[in-house]
Amino acid sequence: MTLMITLLAAVVASIVWYSKAPNSTFSIGSLALMYWAATLMWCVDGIACLVEGEAFIEIADTAAMLDDAVLGLVVVIVGLAVWAVINIARDPKRIFSKALTK
Repeated sequence: MTLMITLLAAVVASIVWYSKAPNSTFSIGSLALMYWAATLMWCVDGIACLVEGEAFIEIADTAAMLDDAVLGLVVVIVGLAVWAVINIARDPKRIFSKALTK
């Protein structure tokens, strides 16, 4: 579930980035890259599970699926929080710099 949630977030962020690419003031590309990196990380984790003889994605245990879904949502939320910090630090619309100069 974690892989599916981060993959969905990566696809959505990539579509938004691609549609806004020419005049993007916010760094949506950074958000998409974070989600693609998380997706790659979960793929590597799944391959490591396969090497150890376990399932790539655990679908038999409902509690494990719920835990994975919560972890996936936490990863998406943390990605959004990091993206927000990046945008606040970059201040693309110069809101904070205008407020500080008054």
